[in-house]
Amino acid sequence: MTRVFSGVKPTGHLTLGNYLGAMRRWAAVDQHRADSLFCIVDLHALTVDHDPARVRRLSRQAATLLLASGLDPELCSVFVQSHVDEHTRLSYVLECVASDGEMRRMIQYKEKAVRERSRGGSVRLSLLTYPVLMAADILAYGADEVPVGDDQAQHVELTRDLAVRFNQRYGQTFVVPRATRPAVGARVMNLQEPASKMGKSEDVGPGIVYLLDEPDVVRRKVMRAVTDSGRGVEYDPQGRPGVANLLEILAACTGGDPVELGGGGAYGSYGELKRDTAEAVVEVLRPLRERHKELCADPAFVEGVLRDGAERARGLARPTVDAAYRAIGLLPAGTVVPTGAR
Repeated sequence: MTRVFSGVKPTGHLTLGNYLGAMRRWAAVDQHRADSLFCIVDLHALTVDHDPARVRRLSRQAATLLLASGLDPELCSVFVQSHVDEHTRLSYVLECVASDGEMRRMIQYKEKAVRERSRGGSVRLSLLTYPVLMAADILAYGADEVPVGDDQAQHVELTRDLAVRFNQRYGQTFVVPRATRPAVGARVMNLQEPASKMGKSEDVGPGIVYLLDEPDVVRRKVMRAVTDSGRGVEYDPQGRPGVANLLEILAACTGGDPVELGGGGAYGSYGELKRDTAEAVVEVLRPLRERHKELCADPAFVEGVLRDGAERARGLARPTVDAAYRAIGLLPAGTVVPTGAR
């Protein structure tokens, strides 16, 4: 069976972009067709300045929202990255295969390093090397597919490069994965800044719809969305990104096509488009919010899911990581070395 791996980073509250771009597909499609693992990648949250208590709180919230989105622990594994030691075990081995130049070419590293310096902070070494940890997250499980948004595609390419390089140097060890993307809603943009992605978890502002926003808050944010200077509603991502973003969101929520929704004079005004989009978002988030409330009342269930998920994940990852250790030249634990061996 095809194996799928993906994860969410607990650096902020999950957004409509996270849901439409990834989580909904995981629940509706991936867990039913593949052996799927979904991870709260909390180690990645440590690459920038953070509040430890907030990381723990957001990790629990992310796990609860993943389950509320429809992930079924009978069909897939949901777990926390730091609960499975194989991630960090494999990460160092892959650092011995990656190059400094590859790390410094990562677009997200460049952007985040600039942001950290602009805040007067120093850039942590882990920010430079975290794409290797991400590669370890994927390769440890022999994942065939990695559902990602456009901004993570470069990291999956790095993962592929490291897997191929390791296999060529040290023998066939890793499955070479491929990135997959949903057709619609893969890149939901900020409602106030349609040139920027919605879903940058460390960002805040009126242009971001959070999954736990109250319905009236959702409506207010969508109704205040930036549109464009032109007249009429049409799907033109380059010339009219604000309107195109609303059409993308509406299409993702209703199962429609953004081009068709924006054609034929279906909407006579931006206000009509915003009202329909706002109501579509409220309705698509309603069952998730209701299920989240139920799960918050039963924290023992969520903890049990994470415990069982981590146990299964360790069982899947350990043989691959052990094989990588042997292949690269590390002595297996408990090996008796003959006297005089070289």
